[in-house]
Amino acid sequence: MQVSRRAQPASPQLALPSRDSSDFSPPGGDGGGGGGGGRGEEETVSEEMDFFTDEEVGEDIGAYLGLDMDLSGSLEALGAKLSDSRISAEETADSPRTTEGGAGALEVRGHDEEELEADRTRLSEEEAEEAAAREKAAQRQLLAIEELVHTERNYLRLLQLASVTIRNNLSKMEPPLVGLSSMFLHVEEVMEVSGRLLSLLDQKLVKPGDPQYLHILCDSFLSMSPDIEESYKEFLANYTLVTTLENTYKQKEALWTEIVKVIKTSAPEVNATSLSFFLVMPVQRIARYPLLLQTIKKHTETAHPAYKRLEEAAHTAIALNCRINEYKRFREVADKYKKTETLSIKDKINRLNSHSIAKKTARLSQYIKHETGMASKLVDEEFDALEMFFYVLEKGILELHDNVGSYLCHLQEFLACRPEECDLDLHGNKPAICYKEIQTALRQWILPTFEKRMRSLIYKPLCSLRDLLAGPRNLIRKRLDKLLDYEVLEARPSLNYEEQAIASTYRTINTLLLNELPQFNGLALGMMWSVLGTFSSLHLDLTSDMEQLFQGFAQQLPHSSLEPGAFWEWVEHAVLEGARNLESVCCNVEETLSAPISQPLSPSSQRRLALLTQKHGSEKIFQVSGAVVGGRDLDLSLGRGELVAVVSQKDSRGDKRRWLVDAGGPRGYAPSAKLIRYRQAVEDPPPSPHLTLPVVPAGQRRHSYSPETRSLTLPAMSRPCFQVFVSYDFTASGAREFSVRAGEAVRVLESHDKGGNPDWSLVEAAQGRRGYVPSNYLVVMPTTPTGQPTAPGALSSRASFH
Repeated sequence: MQVSRRAQPASPQLALPSRDSSDFSPPGGDGGGGGGGGRGEEETVSEEMDFFTDEEVGEDIGAYLGLDMDLSGSLEALGAKLSDSRISAEETADSPRTTEGGAGALEVRGHDEEELEADRTRLSEEEAEEAAAREKAAQRQLLAIEELVHTERNYLRLLQLASVTIRNNLSKMEPPLVGLSSMFLHVEEVMEVSGRLLSLLDQKLVKPGDPQYLHILCDSFLSMSPDIEESYKEFLANYTLVTTLENTYKQKEALWTEIVKVIKTSAPEVNATSLSFFLVMPVQRIARYPLLLQTIKKHTETAHPAYKRLEEAAHTAIALNCRINEYKRFREVADKYKKTETLSIKDKINRLNSHSIAKKTARLSQYIKHETGMASKLVDEEFDALEMFFYVLEKGILELHDNVGSYLCHLQEFLACRPEECDLDLHGNKPAICYKEIQTALRQWILPTFEKRMRSLIYKPLCSLRDLLAGPRNLIRKRLDKLLDYEVLEARPSLNYEEQAIASTYRTINTLLLNELPQFNGLALGMMWSVLGTFSSLHLDLTSDMEQLFQGFAQQLPHSSLEPGAFWEWVEHAVLEGARNLESVCCNVEETLSAPISQPLSPSSQRRLALLTQKHGSEKIFQVSGAVVGGRDLDLSLGRGELVAVVSQKDSRGDKRRWLVDAGGPRGYAPSAKLIRYRQAVEDPPPSPHLTLPVVPAGQRRHSYSPETRSLTLPAMSRPCFQVFVSYDFTASGAREFSVRAGEAVRVLESHDKGGNPDWSLVEAAQGRRGYVPSNYLVVMPTTPTGQPTAPGALSSRASFH
């Protein structure tokens, strides 16, 4: 039979004697003659062979040579059958009759045994190589695990050295380092996460060589991954500040030398020359986690029980680094655009260039297209809802801040008034004494404590919240600018590098706002509700303190014996009565302020009155009751007390709230609500009461008064018998005039101005003040030896017209 083998083209025929055959004829014996008889016996033996059939040999060899069957089992089966064949051959050899076919079978059997032995040697070598490879991979896996754990412990030790020892020594420097605490911001959170990871590995009491240790390591890392991401992303976002502060220290050579000396003294075993040597370690560590886990995974068999968890941990470490990088990029964009710059007009003009002008022009053009409907606007309903809620929240926070600020200002004004400190005669008036004690307790203890708590618990948080609104507000405005740029670029088929950066900036700002603005709105709203709740609690405490205070004086106060219903009715009545009195006072003040001006007119006003009366008639003369500032075209700006003539009691559009008036020269409109009909004073101002001064010859003009050249000789006495007084208040309207009060004593230096006009007199008042006042505002009155006018009633009665 023909059997195919590996590495051999064919195999010889295998003819074995039958186990039951005992009659073998030697060559040339009975049963046949010569070779023919032998060939006949060989055919007979082949026909009578039932121990090894062709099918069985083919099956055994196929099983031995097959790629998908167990090789060792086939070898064992084939060896067993060959052993049986060997026994049969030995029995045949003992027989006196042998044939040529038996000798050929023995030769074939020896060749197969050599091949089987070679296969066994080769298989044993392959198994040894595989075992050596597995052992080597296990050793490398163990080294990678030990490296991860050992470097984590060393990393934590160095961070603790920097944040505790070095930081404490640097804080003792004089002068203190500016921003030292900012350099170590979020380092404690990073150390806390690293310490928790190591503690989870140490709790199980399993060594790295144990197969269970890899499973514990992966589970610990996966359970700590959210905390690792939260702590590291804040540290990495703040790392730019670390490098900035360190560069600031390096600019001062003496300071930097002292810092390096402190670092080397604090950590002599570490060759560190800067703080960034330690503070850059978290940046390096978070990027090393994926590398270490991938190395462990590379040397771990797929059949390992913890392989799937290891693969998950490696993917988690990579995704964690990607999210941290994305967060850092968002923070950089937010920090860039949320800054509020206060620039003058000059600085803004200096920043203008062709690029900025073109960019702003394109934005304005796109905005106009949106408003006119020429171009469709990119709508984002989710962002629009967030933006609207933010602006509503901002308005509420700002109004609450302003109201609380006004409330505290009014409270301060109330506390500044201390009527209880006045020395009042309260002997025998027990209710008044009780009220005084209550006022003292309120103003000195209860209300100051309440104000202090209001500022610390209400006003300061609102100020901080108001300042926090600037960042999102600037980002929202910047998003609108970038959206206009993005809409222009969106229609283009291809973008260059700068245009791609613009589009990427818009997407980044939009994503950042969609992710962060809901959280900010929620936190700001919660903080606002918390402030309002605290505001109510503070007032409840104030009410409780005041109630406790009043209970001590309840028996000594009037109305304390009233029933609760009657008492509250009396309180309501008293409050309403006080409100009515206050309203009456306000009305009286308003009437007094808006009352017609009845003081005598100045000479210029008298001339204007005469001109307007002659031109329009006395019935059309009105006086301005309050200052008028023109805000529209043809509006006049008028001062309080000025005289005008009403030309028409409506404007050109028929609006009766604006009257056309003549101000003695210019014509224009004035609000009718500030015009009242002019009524002249009951008595005319007295004639000019100036002292008679010597006549100055023609061609000689006096501009000042000197006592040496005065020709009037007064009687020699300690005080003059007559004195010039001001009969009305006068407010200066020019640089050469000066203001005086009614009843003020003055001395007339000149009875006319520099132009010779007698309507103005140059006078000197107390403390050497000089200036011009209307001559008809002066009156000469006799004085007493004490210098007081003998008829103060007449003077005050005239002054009261003002």
